[in-house]
Amino acid sequence: MSVRKRTLPISGGSCRASVSDAGLFIGVSQKRPTILAHEDTRLYTAFTVLELLVVITIIVILAGLILATTGYVEKKGARSRAESEIAGISAAMESYKADNGIYPRSTDTDTLNAQTPASPCTYRAASLYLYKQLSGDTNANFQPPTGAKSYFTFKRNMLGTSSSTTSTTDACGNTLTPTAVSYVRDPFGNIYGYSTIQAATGTTTAGYNPTFDLWSTAGTTSGSATDVAQWVKNW
Repeated sequence: MSVRKRTLPISGGSCRASVSDAGLFIGVSQKRPTILAHEDTRLYTAFTVLELLVVITIIVILAGLILATTGYVEKKGARSRAESEIAGISAAMESYKADNGIYPRSTDTDTLNAQTPASPCTYRAASLYLYKQLSGDTNANFQPPTGAKSYFTFKRNMLGTSSSTTSTTDACGNTLTPTAVSYVRDPFGNIYGYSTIQAATGTTTAGYNPTFDLWSTAGTTSGSATDVAQWVKNW
């Protein structure tokens, strides 16, 4: 005997019942609910507050590492440049001595003592004298007298002068103009130290070299023993 089925909807849901012509109950089928695509997407693309905090923390740490590395590289580059400049100036000093019999000396260079803790701001007069003697620009106005001999060519960024068309004031309170030189500047922005005190006094308790002392404070400013250990110097 063949049996025909009839499908009857059941109120209150998505279920359907199958009943045969003979009145026999065959079964109930139920449709699976359909999840909309946009609902599923929202479920998997949302970030929790904790996840956002983790991402922000990682970004902050990486930024700190980059800044620290940049500062280290810049300082290392400045030290290398200071070493090169001191070597170049020292070579020029030998040429000066060959022509004049002595290294550049003045009252200012004979009294400046590298062993005495002091701010680089106190180096100005001695540093300016060094510039005048090695550059031949005795008026420190970028206009050497006719016939003046130059032993060293100072780049503009090595000089205490205004980089703009107007006057400026440096960290030491010196007024800098674009047409005059105030001192020789190291790569850290401080004044180079130059001393001939040991040659003047003949004693080893002042200065470090019997010829001349030439140094950069490498960005330090107090002249303490800790600072001196960081200096770039010719002794």
